[in-house]
Amino acid sequence: MKKTGWNDRIFVSCNYFFLSLLLLIVLYPLIYLTSASISNPTLVNTGEMWLLPKDVTLEGYTRVFQNRDIWTGYLNTIFYTVAGTLINLLVTLPCAYALARRGLAGRKIVMTMLLLTMFFNGGVIPTFLLVKSLGLINTVWALLLPSAAAAWNIVITRTFFQNTIPRELEEAAEIDGCSNFRLFASVILPLSAPIIAVMSLFYGVGHWNQYFSALLYLKDRGLYPLQLFLREILVLNEMNATMMMDGADIESVAEQARIAEIIKYAIMIVSALPLIIAYPFMQRFFLKGVMVGSLKG
Repeated sequence: MKKTGWNDRIFVSCNYFFLSLLLLIVLYPLIYLTSASISNPTLVNTGEMWLLPKDVTLEGYTRVFQNRDIWTGYLNTIFYTVAGTLINLLVTLPCAYALARRGLAGRKIVMTMLLLTMFFNGGVIPTFLLVKSLGLINTVWALLLPSAAAAWNIVITRTFFQNTIPRELEEAAEIDGCSNFRLFASVILPLSAPIIAVMSLFYGVGHWNQYFSALLYLKDRGLYPLQLFLREILVLNEMNATMMMDGADIESVAEQARIAEIIKYAIMIVSALPLIIAYPFMQRFFLKGVMVGSLKG
């Protein structure tokens, strides 16, 4: 084997150093947030708890999960995430594949119009008026249909199809009498697992974290996603702690502030934990799909 020179050793050592530093930068906030959610908030605020939990308590999680709205929000968010991601994939994948086919008439015009939407959009008010005119206000479709596809994700998927799927494979299938639909369903999709995983993760994270659209379009609390309930709990606790400053004794104010603080960290963990758990299982496909889909525009 070829001996490693000093330059290579220095380069590798620098890489390990900077990667380790980057790991610490990313890992510390996660550890701190987890520790703060089960620690005494007084110790957190005073800086005595800076890494590992101290004076462990599960009061924050108990108060969060005793709220029935949290469970309603979880079920709604799971539905929005699963249904929304499926709709996104049903729109994005065929659209991207069609734009990747060289024989598509007007392909450049469609791509130009698609790219324009990435720089210019109608804004919140026109979008709200459109959703209202379609009768989607206060329905689940208000959160699913307006975000059925994203131009940037279509571009990434199109690039993946262009750079990964050999044209000769498509021609062989066409010679065998394979229709366009069967070609896409039986040949293209089985070879596209990496980009499907990437798009599922992109769209899934967006649906899981969305709250602004629900804030605009939903009135029925039974349709609220998890993020909207968590925002409501957090805002209400902070407002209560502030309002109690007038005419309340110091002990009551301090207790309310303590409860608001411990609930804040528990809410962050509750909302982020499902995505943190899901990501490692999709990491292999995620990295491959992003790298392949970003090689060439």
